[in-house]
Amino acid sequence: MAAAYDPNNIFGKILRGEVPAHKVYEDDMALAFMDIMPRAEGHVLVIPKAGSRNLLDVSPDTLGELMKRVQHVAKALQAAFQADGLTLHQFNESAGGQVIYHLHFHLLPRWDGVSLRPPGTMADNEKLAEQAAKIRAAMTPFAG
Repeated sequence: MAAAYDPNNIFGKILRGEVPAHKVYEDDMALAFMDIMPRAEGHVLVIPKAGSRNLLDVSPDTLGELMKRVQHVAKALQAAFQADGLTLHQFNESAGGQVIYHLHFHLLPRWDGVSLRPPGTMADNEKLAEQAAKIRAAMTPFAG
């Protein structure tokens, strides 16, 4: 049996404005922001505003709308960083690699011949702010 969603996770705190984040996109459904421990330049997280522990408990309607935002952010991310491709990660429960129990999608720009960084290294705050601005500048209006 899966555990219940706990709104006091770090992403819940970001959504409530209790913890700062470098936002790249936000609407009534979703928030996208820079990962503070990026595995690639421009590593972004996209989360629903509705509290869902992971893919296993999110409503299908929320998931469908969220994926539209994931794609929207991915297009801006690829354009902003002139990436050769993108990697999308999503983890469920600790056995699946999930660490923060709020549904989230990792978007990582990728370039031919460039490996992902090892996990766990904090990024420079100013660099994250610059990257967030770069992505926002490449963002087109969301068409839904």
